[in-house]
Amino acid sequence: MIRKVIQIDQNLCNGCGACAAACHEGAIGMVDGKAVLLRDDYCDGLGDCLPTCPTGAITFVEREALPYDEQAVLANKQAKAKPHTGCPGHQMHRFVRNEEPLTEKPASRPSQLGQWPCQIQLAPVNAPYFDGANLLIAADCTAFAYANLHEEYMKGKITLIGCPKLDPVDYSEKLTAILSQNNIQSVTVIRMEVPCCGGLEFAVKKALQNSQKWIPWQVVTLSIDGRVK
Repeated sequence: MIRKVIQIDQNLCNGCGACAAACHEGAIGMVDGKAVLLRDDYCDGLGDCLPTCPTGAITFVEREALPYDEQAVLANKQAKAKPHTGCPGHQMHRFVRNEEPLTEKPASRPSQLGQWPCQIQLAPVNAPYFDGANLLIAADCTAFAYANLHEEYMKGKITLIGCPKLDPVDYSEKLTAILSQNNIQSVTVIRMEVPCCGGLEFAVKKALQNSQKWIPWQVVTLSIDGRVK
């Protein structure tokens, strides 16, 4: 049958996951850091997801599609019934840490932040510290999840941070300009395992492609309890 369903522009999607959290029917999911319509028959065509998308990647189209199946939606909800619903990045967790009593005050460690500003949106496109830099592009939460981030990942690098879920922008444009206009030696992306962090990784991949440069790069993923995966 011909009916109204959503369409997601993969080029505009920044992987924030807001639409997946807003879709009460479970029609939208995150695949490889991008939002996709999983099943036509889960989409009721009401468009609760549209106003949540910060980039305007979601629109309505009329096309051949399976009719909306309310019973299938209800069965899917029951199968996935958990205390928490919505974006995995919002799910609550409590971590139990084994704390050993301190026999002496630990020595303070200096910050390894090599420049200011460090927010992607605030950073200049051209700066002397980008010349010959090894670039670290990190999700905001990583500094709190991984205790040794400064020594293991930030040391000797220029650090840029951001959150694709909270910043309603496409980082790839700014990052493309930085990579294109500066002598960047390498890029390391450090992200959390939650789906919305896929937007940061996708933006870096897109920027590397658009820069038309061959720059060595790697992605480090952290679990929500602070382990390197």
